[in-house]
Amino acid sequence: MRIYTDEIINAVCLHLAERRGVRPTDIEVQLAWDEEYGYTAEVWVGGRSQYLIESNMREAIGQYMFTEYNRRVFPSDIELGVDEDSGEFWAQMND
Repeated sequence: MRIYTDEIINAVCLHLAERRGVRPTDIEVQLAWDEEYGYTAEVWVGGRSQYLIESNMREAIGQYMFTEYNRRVFPSDIELGVDEDSGEFWAQMND
């Protein structure tokens, strides 16, 4: 199974909302990929910015897959990627 940019952003928003005790709509997310840092997400909550690294994103996606699709996916089974032509991010669940 593969999810794309919008669902990855939803996963991060839901994950942080639960941890911070805020509404998911109070969170903004910008996904990025960089040769030096890999996959990251810059997140704004209450006017403050923080960066999530790839392992944090995998954790959020795993939780999202369980909550939304009732599929238990371990972070090590999630492959992240980006289609450089379209700028679309994706997460592949490897079983």
